[in-house]
Amino acid sequence: MNQQTPWALVTGASGELGQAIASGLAHAGVPLYLHYHQSEQKLNGLLALCQQLGVPAVKLQADLRDPLQISMMFEQLPVPPLLIVNNASADHIGLFSDVTLSQFDELVAANVRSAFLVSQAGLSAMLRERYGRIVNISSIWGMTGGSCEVLYSLTKGAVNTFTKALAKELAPNGITVNAVAPGAIRGGMMERFSPDELEMIAEEIPANRLGLPSEVAAVVCFLLSREASYVTGQIISPNGGWYT
Repeated sequence: MNQQTPWALVTGASGELGQAIASGLAHAGVPLYLHYHQSEQKLNGLLALCQQLGVPAVKLQADLRDPLQISMMFEQLPVPPLLIVNNASADHIGLFSDVTLSQFDELVAANVRSAFLVSQAGLSAMLRERYGRIVNISSIWGMTGGSCEVLYSLTKGAVNTFTKALAKELAPNGITVNAVAPGAIRGGMMERFSPDELEMIAEEIPANRLGLPSEVAAVVCFLLSREASYVTGQIISPNGGWYT
């Protein structure tokens, strides 16, 4: 392939983790497709950063639960991305016995099917170039399971297995597939907890603190780099030693 910097697609770029990942890539000079669903205004800071750094950036709106919108999103891209971060995700908290079929279908569509279809839509360009990077954002609960987050854990476990299987299939084509499974990270889903609850969680973590979105982003950015060409099929969990 040519040595021009490939474009990266970051789904869910309006969220805290998505913004941190996109910011890290922008500082590395990577042209960006910034996907969002509803929170367009949250991309303003990222777009300003990209303009300041002289990095091309394009906003993309789509509901990734809808396969048609995924197809339409890729059809409008002038340059296909060779780097994909499947970061968009939904959460669910509640007792297993209370999970409804509609909630099950909703979370599988948001967390599993979207990553599957986005990766599939971007694959032809990667195969043509014999180069690509796919990073799926999972969760520590996809590795260990979380009480009262059975449905969420199930979907993230599926993402991990998807990652491992696809990595084996695509490795001969110069394409790597990895997952990053964060532990307790400040912001995002952790905002539901009170300061006292966050302190209790931090006390359980050997590093004695919650992680930062930027620390997760650093792992993602490495996995997207050319230097990570021999790393594939891995589930990497930045979690401060919480689970090993």
